[in-house]
Amino acid sequence: MQLDVLVIAPHPDDAELAMGGTILKMVDEGLLVGILDLTDGEPTPYGDPTTRAQETAEATKLLAVAWRENLGLVNRRLEADLASRAALAGVLRQTRPRWIFAPYWVDAHPDHVAASALVDAARFWAKLSKTDLPGQAHWPERIFYYYCFHLHQALQPAFVVDISPYWERKAAILACYRSQFLVGSAAEPPGLIERVREYAASWGWCIGTRYGEPFTCREPIGLASLRGLL
Repeated sequence: MQLDVLVIAPHPDDAELAMGGTILKMVDEGLLVGILDLTDGEPTPYGDPTTRAQETAEATKLLAVAWRENLGLVNRRLEADLASRAALAGVLRQTRPRWIFAPYWVDAHPDHVAASALVDAARFWAKLSKTDLPGQAHWPERIFYYYCFHLHQALQPAFVVDISPYWERKAAILACYRSQFLVGSAAEPPGLIERVREYAASWGWCIGTRYGEPFTCREPIGLASLRGLL
């Protein structure tokens, strides 16, 4: 399989939280989008592996992505070690994405920080020759970084995607993760999903639309045309 885009998430629901609207937009635009969850996200206060797998399957169906798998690394103990790097590089060589989306490298959650470093390293390893990694050498052209929600910080993103037509669908996808977003403190007013809506509205305001999702990149972003600018 050759994907256009691979979204790499430390846990199931991270991709949906940070960039669910953008994923829906890319799929609607005809891009082949895949998601790789690095861990199963468990344990959590109200979840278990079976529940989380069912919730992820429901969300994946609504996202309509071309491919989704789990790398099987250990939640809460995620590290950018050599074994994890090899495993992820192998996936990159087999799915051959043009673009990768990964967590921003600064966050309060250690798994998110480790995932960001792991993606950077695996991208480099994926292009190596004379290796026992599966598949053929591959170099994803760009890594774009999405922002997670564990560290409240003043951001200066490289770009913001207008997701105004997709907010209601994103909210429905987040609601699939009932054990994470609809019970306990996540359900207390205003509720986590409502806070995500407010966050998206704030970025929409920044670009003159209703809702937006922010991203950054370490490398310059080339534009073939200015017609896509808002």
